Amino acid sequence: MDTLTANLETLSLSEEQTDSIENIFSKNRTLDANALKDALDIVGFKLPLWRVRILIEDIDKKKSFNLEKGRLTREEFVKLCTDLRAQDVANSFKSSISKRGNLETLGGMSEASSSGTTHSVRHEEQVAFSDWINTHLSCDSDLKSLLPIDLEGKTLYDKVKDGILLCKIINHSCPDTIDERAINKKNLTLYTKHENLTLALNSAQAIGCNIINIDAHDLSKGRPHLVLGLLWQIIRIGLFNQITIEHCPGLVNLLNDNEEMADLLKLSPEEILIRWVNYQLEKANVDRRISNFTNDIKDSEVYTHLLYQIAPQEKNVNKDALRERDMLEKAEMMLKQADKLGCRSFLTPQNVVDGVYKLNVAFVANLFNNYPGLDTPENIEPLETIEETREEKTYRNWMNSMGVDPYVNWLYSDLADGKIIFQLFDIIQPGIVNWSRVHQTFSKLKYFMEKIENCNYAVQLGKELKFSLVGIAGQDISEGNPTLTLALVWQLMRAYTLSILSKLTNHDSNGSSPNAIVENEIIDWSNKKLREAGKSSAIKNFQDSSISTAIPVIDLIEAIKPGSINYSQIYEGSTHEEKLANAKYAISMARKIGARIYALPEDIAEVKSKMVMTVFACLMARDYIPNMGKAVDPLNNNNNNNSDNNHVE
Repeated sequence: MDTLTANLETLSLSEEQTDSIENIFSKNRTLDANALKDALDIVGFKLPLWRVRILIEDIDKKKSFNLEKGRLTREEFVKLCTDLRAQDVANSFKSSISKRGNLETLGGMSEASSSGTTHSVRHEEQVAFSDWINTHLSCDSDLKSLLPIDLEGKTLYDKVKDGILLCKIINHSCPDTIDERAINKKNLTLYTKHENLTLALNSAQAIGCNIINIDAHDLSKGRPHLVLGLLWQIIRIGLFNQITIEHCPGLVNLLNDNEEMADLLKLSPEEILIRWVNYQLEKANVDRRISNFTNDIKDSEVYTHLLYQIAPQEKNVNKDALRERDMLEKAEMMLKQADKLGCRSFLTPQNVVDGVYKLNVAFVANLFNNYPGLDTPENIEPLETIEETREEKTYRNWMNSMGVDPYVNWLYSDLADGKIIFQLFDIIQPGIVNWSRVHQTFSKLKYFMEKIENCNYAVQLGKELKFSLVGIAGQDISEGNPTLTLALVWQLMRAYTLSILSKLTNHDSNGSSPNAIVENEIIDWSNKKLREAGKSSAIKNFQDSSISTAIPVIDLIEAIKPGSINYSQIYEGSTHEEKLANAKYAISMARKIGARIYALPEDIAEVKSKMVMTVFACLMARDYIPNMGKAVDPLNNNNNNNSDNNHVE
């Protein structure tokens, strides 16, 4: 009996199976992908060819440089079969995990879970996000001990527990959101890890992630549904950040007849991506069009045409996948072409065939960001007239972090029917909105009139809360008047910020007014806190020029939490660059100690009084909640501190 036959006996194969395997090896010294697939079929492992190729690639990674790659020896084949059999046995014992397709239903993740609470986690998201992290952050020297994450993503939840990886992911999606100086990187303890997680969560909120009812403790426990939900939001924001006129002026090519640029800005990023795909299909003289990223892309044909159309000629992308009938194999062939462009991220063939929405959207967004294939027209409007301003972006991020539905993509069009505004009013003062007066849906014949009625009611509510709305009517909001819409939105944000303070300081216990605390009280508190801590800095008002150095903010953070500031990192603030560096550090440190700040470094360096006020107000709120860190809105009476009931998109 030869070695192969003896080894095959360990697999408990029939005599017929053993003879068939021996026959294959009698014709081949080693097996390529096609021969290996045939051999595995005989043994009982019915795997698609794309999966077989991945198995070979995984084995190749462990081979020495002088060994043949892309093929398996007899001994490697037997070991592979043994490993696959062991995996099957192990999977049969996972009685605590109930699988429905690609969903894993996880229980026992908290006290509540033991009484029946479960959460569904998509295995493919776990794999895709882990691969994305490995691809984009593997060169970061601070992450050498954390990366790579295993191919199945099983260690992902442990990797995020110290907060460093989350901070890095946020900065990759939105560069410079977190000052690297604020991240604890060495000699980490449970306390410093918790600080990193708090910094990451508050920074995620500042870029528009909805993290209501999630705190650092949830992430430190590695709760899969919360980790994946947060990661998707952060990655999505990063992918969509480039789908703008500012980053890609050629987007104007996607306008339909009789449309203006404002019409394109009203579309969600997903809708713009659908237009982009259809535009490229039209350029390629292909009849197919899509209306979604689920059913319309399952056969890989649209992707095959798209890749061929946008790829530079030197990449040698082909359409061979169109000749393949097997759906999985066709998807694998298509993704091989995407790999030539360095854009295979997020998808496996199964994700394509199953039409997994999130991952297909991410795949297409990544293609757009790398190969938009849109020429910039000569007669384009000046960008400054149509791009989103810093102020608009700050307000939009604030609204989205409040969990409003639908997601706000463009401030003016998305607020035009009043429904987002009513949600914000209800957060600021629960019960103030009489929802029976609100048009939740609109009739075709009365669409514009009903929108104006909603906005008129929104203005009325603002007046009840003592907003300054002189000269502002519902029609101004409905028509998206920038100046007047921003005036209302700023007062909503101001009222929200002051309402938190009122709640925390026991002002206005009857809840009759959200503005029980006024700016003068915040200034008085700030100066008193600074004096008590022995600091020389002080502010006269929120226009005080000394604020531009960020030193009063930094000193106030130190006064609230002594020992938190490393003053060797602080500049004098004599130049604009030094002021910005200080402001960036100040905002990150404020978030690190638990203050939920939306302002940007430029707001402090340029002393934008509105945003400066929110910075000091948020620090005051933090001072009244020493253990603040959980992103629970104190104004929401329906909050449930049981984090296993949390939901993150």
